[in-house]
Amino acid sequence: MNILLSLAFVLCWSSGFIGAKLGAGSASALTILMWRFLPLAVVLVAVAALMRPAWRGLTARDVARQAVIGVLSQSGYLLSVYYAIQLGVSSGTTALIDGVQPLVAGALAGPLLGQYVSGRQWTGLGLGLSGVAVVTLADAAAGTGVAWWAYAIPLLGMLSLVAATFLESRSRSRVAPSVSLTVHCATSAVLFSLLALGTGAAMPPAGTEFWVAVAWLVGLSTFGGYGLYWLILRRSGVTKVNTLMFLMAPVTAVWGALMFGEPFGVQTALGLAVCLAAVVIVHRGGGRGEPAVTEARGEPSENRWTRSAGRA
Repeated sequence: MNILLSLAFVLCWSSGFIGAKLGAGSASALTILMWRFLPLAVVLVAVAALMRPAWRGLTARDVARQAVIGVLSQSGYLLSVYYAIQLGVSSGTTALIDGVQPLVAGALAGPLLGQYVSGRQWTGLGLGLSGVAVVTLADAAAGTGVAWWAYAIPLLGMLSLVAATFLESRSRSRVAPSVSLTVHCATSAVLFSLLALGTGAAMPPAGTEFWVAVAWLVGLSTFGGYGLYWLILRRSGVTKVNTLMFLMAPVTAVWGALMFGEPFGVQTALGLAVCLAAVVIVHRGGGRGEPAVTEARGEPSENRWTRSAGRA
């Protein structure tokens, strides 16, 4: 995997937690999410009308499958993250809870996708969890007055993203990233608009802080983080892309320290170093049988995903 692509993904994905905190002070989670996706969906649908070849050959079932993936990976995941931060869970802690995702994905990659996870990769995954735990202990000391159940909300979001990842990985159809991004964002725009209108949260605030947060989230988080997630997944597989998630919590802690003055001490720095080591171990410890072979077509999934990404 290209290291620059990986670095860009980590920075852009972690920016979403910071963007959520930027907007949390001026509007509710549903308001932010509605206005994050509504204008974006209009633009993407307009662009899709001009890029018809990318949609050629897709069936209604293909589009419906992408819509379900969008609900899981975008709508469900983001709503949980934003709501948790709105309830007072810090951006760093939310990212830390999401850091469990690589272990869940790694444990399921074998039975669901037939992808072998080597002993060395499991060592790296365990080390990554240790790094997340180190940062968690440092971050938890700063949390006060948050209901215990609020910490379960980002966990649900993490499981939603894992489900979407495996649903996409088992897909037999090749869908260009530009198409999947359009369907996902349009689905999220409709869902969040209905929820915001139904709860009276559709009206955006008048202050510029809200729109700065929206622009931040669209540019860095959606096009950068979300787009790169699926691109790297197609090129490198589930285990490796999810291992990069171990870096989100420490990097988010750095963002929080720089932008909001949140504490960043020796313990957080140690956790970052451990997570970096975990990523190196997993990416150098590829298991046998990679790339995985899909049962339906007998085709190496890595090659299939790469060709699909190349069509964008």
